[in-house]
Amino acid sequence: MNHKTSWEQFFDAHAPIYDDNVFVQNTAKEIEFLLEELQLPSGAAILDLGCGTGRHAVALARRGFQVTGLDLSAEMLARAQAAAQAAGVNVEWIQADAARFSLPNKYDAAIGLCEGSLGLLGQGDDPIEQPLAILGNISRALKPGSKVILTVLNGVAKLRRHSQLPANIINQEVVDGSFDPLTLVDSFAFPPREGLPAIAIREKGFVPVELALLCRLSGLEVLHIWGGTAGNWGRRPLDLDEMEIMLVAEKTGEPMEL
Repeated sequence: MNHKTSWEQFFDAHAPIYDDNVFVQNTAKEIEFLLEELQLPSGAAILDLGCGTGRHAVALARRGFQVTGLDLSAEMLARAQAAAQAAGVNVEWIQADAARFSLPNKYDAAIGLCEGSLGLLGQGDDPIEQPLAILGNISRALKPGSKVILTVLNGVAKLRRHSQLPANIINQEVVDGSFDPLTLVDSFAFPPREGLPAIAIREKGFVPVELALLCRLSGLEVLHIWGGTAGNWGRRPLDLDEMEIMLVAEKTGEPMEL
């Protein structure tokens, strides 16, 4: 990759402090949840999209699964590789854009957690086509009947949060493009870590019916929509104001040609 995207720049710079984030402190409980939901046999192949520093991938490999971790950031993957070596496990690490990858193997399950891929838009990415491309790639990588578990930003919470702002601020956000209420995309600049300049990034939230439609177009059938905020996973209804949605879907077909 010669030209780094904004998200690649962000995560390359953020990698040294990523594991200090509050939302990464529940790995052990999350692994138990994933294994209970996926019900995979020993040695099953799992694809981890947006694997970051490899906390889920390494933990799953330690349980005896064959894991492939895919991420946009070389710096995140370097730390993931170091974590795998320290744990004494083998994980296949691939640097790729989740919207633009194709793998030769088929997997028994896929995960994409903490908005690891879905919802992170590049500056020129279409807010429908890009997530549809990611879900299509996931579908093509799965064996028939396999499950995928994703957590994505809750678009309903985005709308509710913005609606509580004074009308003049809401209108200004829409006018200057920092928030699009039609696509649920926030555009802003944020420093990847203290002392570094801010990087312009875009994040998209989703609503459940939108996820169901995108999945159906991708050959995936939604099994569950649950609350998926880090630290509060559960087989429970989505709280309108919580940060993340958990999507559990099953591969039932092939992506439609659009």
